[in-house]
Order: sequence, then C-alpha cells, then structure tokens
Amino acid sequence: MLRLLSAILLSALMTPTLAAAQDASVPSGAAQDARSSVDLLIDVIEDDTARADLIDRLRASGAIDPAAAANQAAAPDSPSPDQSFGRRIALVTQETAENFADWAAGFWAQLSRSPRVFDGLSGGEAGVLLDALKDLAVVIAGTVGVFLALRWFGKSLYSRMSASARDGGIARTITLFGASAGIDALIVLLAWAAGYVLATLALGDFGQIGIRQTLYLNAFLLVEMAKVAVRLVLSPSAPSLRALPIGDRAAAYLSSRISLIVGVVGYGQLLVVPIINSNVSFAAGRAVSALIAFAVLAFAIWLVLRNRKAVTDWMLDTPPAPASDTAPASDTDTATPRPSRRGALVYLAQHWHWAALAYLLAMFVIVLIRPGNAVFQTFTASGQVLLVGLLGFVASGFLSRLMVRGVILPPGLSGRVPLLQTRLNSFLPKALFVLRALIFTLVVLLALNAIGLIDLRGWMVSQLGLRLTGMILSVSLVLLVSFGLWLALTSWVDYRLNPEFGSVPTARERTLLTLLRNAATIALVIITLMFVLAEIGLDIAPLLASAGVLGLAIGFGAQKMVQDIITGIFIQFENAMNVGDVVTVGGTTGTVERLTIRSVSLRDVQGVYHIIPFSSVDMVSNYVKDYGYFVCDMGVAYRENVDEVKQAMLDAFNELRADPEQASGILDDIEWFGVNSFGDSAVMLRARIKCVPGRQWGVGRAYNGLLKQVFDARNIEIPFPHQTILFAETKDGKTQNLTVETLKDA
Repeated sequence: MLRLLSAILLSALMTPTLAAAQDASVPSGAAQDARSSVDLLIDVIEDDTARADLIDRLRASGAIDPAAAANQAAAPDSPSPDQSFGRRIALVTQETAENFADWAAGFWAQLSRSPRVFDGLSGGEAGVLLDALKDLAVVIAGTVGVFLALRWFGKSLYSRMSASARDGGIARTITLFGASAGIDALIVLLAWAAGYVLATLALGDFGQIGIRQTLYLNAFLLVEMAKVAVRLVLSPSAPSLRALPIGDRAAAYLSSRISLIVGVVGYGQLLVVPIINSNVSFAAGRAVSALIAFAVLAFAIWLVLRNRKAVTDWMLDTPPAPASDTAPASDTDTATPRPSRRGALVYLAQHWHWAALAYLLAMFVIVLIRPGNAVFQTFTASGQVLLVGLLGFVASGFLSRLMVRGVILPPGLSGRVPLLQTRLNSFLPKALFVLRALIFTLVVLLALNAIGLIDLRGWMVSQLGLRLTGMILSVSLVLLVSFGLWLALTSWVDYRLNPEFGSVPTARERTLLTLLRNAATIALVIITLMFVLAEIGLDIAPLLASAGVLGLAIGFGAQKMVQDIITGIFIQFENAMNVGDVVTVGGTTGTVERLTIRSVSLRDVQGVYHIIPFSSVDMVSNYVKDYGYFVCDMGVAYRENVDEVKQAMLDAFNELRADPEQASGILDDIEWFGVNSFGDSAVMLRARIKCVPGRQWGVGRAYNGLLKQVFDARNIEIPFPHQTILFAETKDGKTQNLTVETLKDA
C-alpha cells in the first residue's frame, strides 16, 4: 500500500521535473516515442539535478517527514521466519505495545475533548421545549387519556386472567400469557390511533398533521411498546402470569423504575432531541442527548447501589432484611418458591453490582466520546442486553421449575414405557446447564457489542462467524437427533420388555433385546462422535484408518477380550442361557442377572455376585431349559419292605399333586426307578418328578416334607448313623464295672 501511494505521489509531483529532464536530454526536433512511467522515473533518478529537484518538491509538499523517514529507517524489520524465535516474539510484543499506546493516546485525546459537547447549549432550549409542549398539549392529553382509560379496563382483565392461570395447567398459562401481551399491545395501538385521529381531524387544517405531532405519536408508540415488553416479563398486575420468580411489590418496583428509564430515553431521543435539532442547532441536540444519557446513567447507578443487598438476598434465596420504602427486588411476599442457589452463583450474587457498575461507567465513557446518534444506538443496544438477560433469566427460571417438577407423561404412555419419564427427567439438568451457558454467553457478547469492544453483527456476517454459527447449529442438530434416536430405541425395547402390554417376552427375547440396546447405544455413540468431528472440520478418514490399525493392534494384544466376545457370540447363537436362568458356569452356580457380549453375571444362593468372562467358560449347565427334574434318593432300613416303601412314596406324590399350588409346577407322574444302591446302613430307592423349569427345587422340598409324614405314620424307618461304645479290657478279658442307676420321678 505504501509503494502504491508513493507511486501516485511521484506521478503527481514529478511532472515538471520529468518535462525538464526530457527537454535537457532529448534533442529539439527529434520525434519522441511513447515511454512508460517507469522509464520516466528511471530518467529522473539517474539525473542528479532532476532527483534533487524532486526531493525538494516532496519536502515542500509535506509528503516526506524527515523525522518519520529517520524513524522508518531505524525501525526493525517485520517478523520473518528467518529471524530467531525470541526476536519474533520481541517484535510482536513491541508492535502490540505501540498499538496500545497509540490507542490510549487517541482515547485520551477524545476524552479530553468530550466536555466540548456541552458548548452547543445556548440557553434557549427550554423556551423551544415549552413552545413545543404547548403545540402538543392537546395531542398528549388525548392520547394519554385514552391510554389510561384502556389500561384501567385492562388491569381488571389481567386480574381475572391471573386467577384463571393460577387454577389451570401450563397450557392455559401460556395461552393467557400470550393473550395478556396481545391485549396490552392492542391498548397501545388504540391510544396511538386515537392520537392520530385527534391530530388529523381536530387540530390545524382538516386532514393534515404537523411534524411535531408525528414525532410525538411515533415516540409514544415505540416507548409504550417497549414498556409492554417490560410488563410482559414482570406482570405487576397478574402474579400468576409473571415470568420472573419475584413478589408483587418487587415486580411493581422494577416495572416502575424500568418504565421510567425507557420513557426518559425514548421520549428524549425520539421527541426532544429532534425538536432541538430543528429549532436550535444540531450541536444543541447533541448536548441535550448527552444530558439525557448522563441523567439516566446516574439514576441507574443509584438504583444499583441502593438495591445491591436486596438483589443479593433474592439471588441467594435468603429472607430479606426489614422492609424499606424501596420495595427491594428480594421481596418474596407472593413469590414462587425457588430452589436455593449454590456454587459459583453465590459469588456472582455477592458481587453482581461490580459488573453492573463497570458496565454503566463504560456507558458513561461512550456517551462522552461518541456523537449524539451513537448515544442512542448504545442505549438501544443496552436495552437489547437487558431484554436478552431478562428473557434468559425467564427461560432459566422456567427450566428450573420444570426440572424441580419434572416431566410428567400421560398415564397410558408412562405405563407402556415406564423408564421414559425417568430418562427425560435425567436429561433435563444437562439441558438446563447447556442452555444457561448459552444464555450467559449471549448476554456477555451483546454487552460487549453495546459498549463497542466487539462488532457482533460484523462478526456474524463474516466468513468465520457464519462458519462457526453453522458448525454450532449442525453439532447441536446432530446431538439432538442422536438423543432422539437413542430415546426411541430404548423406549421401544422397554415397551417390548413390558409384560403388561402385548405378549410376555421370553427369556431369550429379554436377553437379545438387552444386548441390542447396549450394542446399538455403543454404535450410536461412535457414529455421533464421527459426525460431530466431521462437522467441526476434522478429517475423519485418517481417524477411521487409525482406528482400523488400532483395532488390529488391540486384537493381537487383547486376545483374551477377543476370545470373550467370540465365545459370547456363539453362546448367544446357541441360546445356552438367558437372563433369569439358573446355570452352572465356570464351577459357579447361580441365577443369571446380566448377560453381555463378553461376560455373564451370576448371583448365587448366598447373594454373592459373580462376573465370569466367557473365555473361562468351557461348559454351561442350564437347570431351567425346557423342564427340570427333582430326583429323590430315599434311604430306608434294610428291614423295610421295598413294595411298602414304593407305595408310601406314590401316596405321598398323590397327596402332593392334590395341592393346587404344587400341582401347577408338576408336568407328569412320578417316575419310579426302584432300588438304586445299597448303603452302609440304608437301602437307596430312587424316583423323580418332572417339573416346570425352575420349580423343581420347591416341589422337591414339599415332597420331602410329605414323605417324612407318611413314613412316620406307617412306621417306616429312615436309618440314621448309630454309635457303639466299647470299654477297655485287660489281657485276661476283665473290664471295669458299670453301674446303671434308674432315676425315679420325685
């Protein structure tokens, strides 16, 4: 850029010098060929006289500053890759420091000239405003009168809406909230239309309206619509429609103060300043605009300092101090109960006023150094910050109340998918955290944009801003779609596993559906991660290739895990066991509680929980596959008749089958095997009963109890071990005497 400017300047200043050089170097009467500007410049540089004349002309015109030229010559070169790292860092820091010093000097110069903004006041502004007020008195009185009358009627309507919303659900509350906003806006529009009708038909020439009346009516419409937005959030006349969790006194206090600020800024910038500009001067208009801004900022600082403790108590949800005439914002006379604030919010609640004061002081500086139009733009941006902050707080409060109350699904849907409500309620805190972070970020960005530290609109339309915004939206959409798919999949599995709806799932269906849910969840997480990385801008092709190589390496290094997975797949294909089965795996017997692709979890009869990898399983013994047998090995004395014992066992089975509770677990008649073996003191007789899977142990215990009763009744001996006591003898066969004494009853 510097070379281009130098070339242009040289072309403008060296024309006489070039002409003289050409006159001196070209013979008279010779034909001159067309020559380029570069050739002419070379001729001037080569000619000492022409070059000196050019330098003198440049110095005389101020194009060359000797001091600047000396500084430029002494200045270090820009950072270059050939320079050392330390030198490059030094050059960058030097440039940063010089730029900051230049900015600080320019800022101080602007701040030093800022008091001159009030030099435009001439002293006649008050008279101009009084004359304008006389011209507008009838329109103001008519518009305000109609507005107050309609507002009086609307307040009674708002009270009835609040009572209806208090007794209704959330759908009715949202509907009434929107209706109240529409009615409030309609009241403003009717009053504005009435003012136009009055100004057009009753004042001045029929069918014409003055510029001052137009300024006032337009200001009235914009200002009162802004107040509608304030009342929509605070709802001082309708507690049940209030978006913020504050009391009636606090809502009325905030509504009146914010409406006052909006009115002063709006009517001042939209009505007073244009009148001063057209009747006094633009300099006076800028001075009046600055005075309005200073008054509003001073009032805002006073509000922050006066209510800092009350706002802190409200944010911490602690009882307020004794009431004062300021109606503190922590008033909780009819406020909606809120959960206590904890964590980082405690620090924010205790020091919020410092951030507010810093922002207001920055606004003071902006008012001083910027022209009048920028003041109004800054206040408009501040209003946007306040509006976004209030809306964000409303949304955060709504989500907090929703989280406390939780998502309540219809009974029919909750019965079909019992875990859906639990999953949604577990998702709410995470969604609330993300939304709060987004709201906080948005408010901070708007605040920085309002005070001029960043250009949010320019950044949004830039290529980087568009790309970042698109990336955030794409990633959010991918995450939402993935969560929806996961929620639908798990809900469908829950519905299929619910025995109260549809067909009762078998044990195999329960196992396979559980494995499907786990495998689909893992696959969905991996696919979602890949999509997110692709949307961020990372090339996932190398990642996929690296994942393949990594998988091969893991396959060699973790052969045991691979063996677990392969064995688990074949076990599932062969339907060797399912959740709820009683099995013996790896020498451990218990009930299958969990079955994954690489391990099985058992709970034994003592309640011990075992996790057994499939690589250590060489045999699976399933006790509840299709049916089960109770095998009865009954020992009787050698003196007993086998046929009598057989009949006793058959009679005990018939008595067992007569019991309805036990009969439901018996599939067939008792099978008699006969004498199975001869023991040391008993003859072992065997029989077995075919039972429903899993019922054989209960049926066997009941059958053993009946056998004991029948054997006792028929005097069939069930042998038990006997012990013979021998006394020591001498070599001649004698032993000690044993005296037996019979105890007689007293």
